[in-house]
Amino acid sequence: MNLSKLREWWWNRAGLDGSLRERSPAEVLERAGWARSVGGVGPYLTLFARAGTSRADAEAAVAAQRIHELPAARGCTYVVPARDFALALRVGAGFGDAEMKTAAKLGVTDDEIDRLCAAVVQSLAKSGPLDPDGIRAATGDASRSLGEEGKKKGLTTTLPIALGRLQARGDIRRVPVNGRLDQQRYAYVAWSPNPLADGDSVEDPFVTLGRRFFAWHGPATVAEFQWFSGLGVKATKAAVEPLGLVPAEEGSDRLLLPEDADAWRRFEPGGDKRYALVSSLDPISANRRDVQMLLDPSDVERFTAFVGTDRANSGLMDLPSHAILERGRLVGLWEYSPDEGAIVWGAFDRRRDRALDAAIEETTAFVRDQLGDARSFSLDSPKSRSPRIEALRGLGG
Repeated sequence: MNLSKLREWWWNRAGLDGSLRERSPAEVLERAGWARSVGGVGPYLTLFARAGTSRADAEAAVAAQRIHELPAARGCTYVVPARDFALALRVGAGFGDAEMKTAAKLGVTDDEIDRLCAAVVQSLAKSGPLDPDGIRAATGDASRSLGEEGKKKGLTTTLPIALGRLQARGDIRRVPVNGRLDQQRYAYVAWSPNPLADGDSVEDPFVTLGRRFFAWHGPATVAEFQWFSGLGVKATKAAVEPLGLVPAEEGSDRLLLPEDADAWRRFEPGGDKRYALVSSLDPISANRRDVQMLLDPSDVERFTAFVGTDRANSGLMDLPSHAILERGRLVGLWEYSPDEGAIVWGAFDRRRDRALDAAIEETTAFVRDQLGDARSFSLDSPKSRSPRIEALRGLGG
């Protein structure tokens, strides 16, 4: 398969070609795919790289419930558009039982959690947004400590189990205490109307998810969708069969929705160089969990040398730093240094490029002036990323 065509097709389909400039956050996520959220800047950069969305506009969209962070595919949190609130909750519903299984070994019963859930809903209905400490105070002895044994297993009280169950049911939603998407301090509010109140959709939710996935990321493999959805082999086959997927090329395992096949065949890559600085969890790579297809074969050796031989295999699935893309091709990596107020970057091709300089300058201003930092995840910090920054200086940029 022509890798240049494939990468540039993904670039265009993801809206990184400029076609989503000034579009709303919900429209961006409908086109590009759900944005993984782990307390980092991923959702902000996903929106900014495509539409130039400011931090204020992204947070206003969350406050207005036009987009929201929800437990979704595999039970993991994603920022999703309003049209997919119910879908996200449905496909994530079966993946949130791990805490309850742990608690059951400590003597916690479903009836106990159900009573706690009822107390939480009642307290939120009376008091409005409450953080976990506020909920504990409002619900009295409805929740309890799980003691030293629970602490050893990472579960100190029964409250997180109830909060997770209520979120999965669409009864409550969590909102960032200061409105920001790049931190993990939340309050909880009752969700009315519950997005699941209308009952099950006519189509199986995983069929709908498959339709979304191949619209966002096709040509994609069934294995990539299986990873994203968290389904087993048999359930994955059942979810994709109704879609009527067609191979991008004869004999290829990369598949498309039939309505995209003609456009794919007619598509010709090329044109002036265009760059985008995206997050390490941008949907273009993270939703397929694949980095290698974005790399030119000539760059694989330098990339794997950067991530280290002990991480070479995982490095070809997950980006080690934020990424620089040129029409879909991964050409470099970057991090932000708050001390310098600047992006530190490295490229596989050391030649300077005015278009790249402009993209770096634009993203630097956004991070410096609106975000203040560019954490990949909640525990990322300037100190923890300093080895990556130094490695980038050695990569060349």
